[in-house]
Amino acid sequence: MTDVCDEERSRDALPHKERSGWRDVPLEDWRDWHWQMRHRITSAEDLARIVPITPVEQRTIERALDRFRFALTPYYASLIDPRDPQCPIRQQAIPGAGELAITSYDIEDPLNEEGDTVAPGMTHRYPDRVLWVIMHECAMLCRHCTRKRKVGERPAPISENQLDTGLGYLNDHPEIRDVLLSGGDPFLLSDDRLDGILSRIRCEAPSVEIIRFGSRLPVTMPQRITPKLVAMLRKYHPVYVNTHFNVPEEFTVESEAALALMADAGIPLGNQTVLQRGVNDCWALMRTLMHRLTANRVRPYYIYQCDLAEGLEHFRTTVAKGIEIMEHLRGHISGLAVPTFVVDAPGGGGKIPVHPNYVVTQHEHKFVLRNFEGRIVAYEEPKDYTGMCTEGSPCRYCREVTRGGEDTVGVAGLFDDDPENIALVPSGIEAGEEEEPASAGKGA
Repeated sequence: MTDVCDEERSRDALPHKERSGWRDVPLEDWRDWHWQMRHRITSAEDLARIVPITPVEQRTIERALDRFRFALTPYYASLIDPRDPQCPIRQQAIPGAGELAITSYDIEDPLNEEGDTVAPGMTHRYPDRVLWVIMHECAMLCRHCTRKRKVGERPAPISENQLDTGLGYLNDHPEIRDVLLSGGDPFLLSDDRLDGILSRIRCEAPSVEIIRFGSRLPVTMPQRITPKLVAMLRKYHPVYVNTHFNVPEEFTVESEAALALMADAGIPLGNQTVLQRGVNDCWALMRTLMHRLTANRVRPYYIYQCDLAEGLEHFRTTVAKGIEIMEHLRGHISGLAVPTFVVDAPGGGGKIPVHPNYVVTQHEHKFVLRNFEGRIVAYEEPKDYTGMCTEGSPCRYCREVTRGGEDTVGVAGLFDDDPENIALVPSGIEAGEEEEPASAGKGA
């Protein structure tokens, strides 16, 4: 956040760098993201020269690296408090014994992204949008990553042939209006390569209205967010960026400057936080984090329940803990600062919102609700209500959807005036196994 009262504060004031093993590195090098990438820590031996670790810890790290990859930028390593073995930065960055505990319900691909793959790196799960992985490398390999099985596996970015295939899919599916470019980290691509990809999406996929980026570089290597990169992104508006702050300690002079560059360029910013045991499973910490985000013009978007990925058991909390945190946010801080708590359902079920129950009961024309204080109120509903879109009289927006041949997907389809679509039947249920519903419906 830019503080008018501190405008004269020197950019050279980098206390985290000064107390780290890089105090002798020239600032020109430190601020160069290419230098940060070249000097990443990738082994337990290199780590031991930067962060105090015991011989036992070093052996544990080496064992964890036999299964999962490891990389850490000098910048993010400099944020580790060397005096605190439970430092939240350290826990997110350095492999530990917990990663070796693979449980029976851990899943290699917990979100079934590969099962929903329609083109190289492209996942199509929701009706109007796709996830497109265009880079398989990250600056730092987060220990809680749901894609830790594959991030860093192929450092090479998306090829031209793969780009052609993905663009072909977008053209064949004009219902797709939103493309999320992810990875790895898409901002590790060069400015010119990103420019070329964005140009082709805008020119060759006219149905795409919104382009989003998912990047943790504002947190782990903010040096990458340069004026040149931001100026390039501005050409392709509307462009959105979702980043990934998990704790208040990740806000620094450099990370806040990176956020300001993007916000000043008119790029809407969002944040996706992963709830992690011993890292941020505290409502007071989360409240502080949401305040810091909004003060830096970043809209809190999601708090994720930690996925059932391999090696994440030690990070996972109960869902009840997430609901407890949300109870301490809603009503206690501005609604603008309240994210949605979601469980990204295993097997590709998508994001399911989970929140405290504010509905006490309901009557034919009355809803009984409670607020964050526990106050119980009754909301009287109109007795003569009919919607603007009645049977036989749809609005022009409904008619446009109907003309486009779009089917309403999932539970929403049960609201259609279709006597053949009155039930959703799970796949695998055959006639005779269970009592047949009135209609199997088209949502099966």
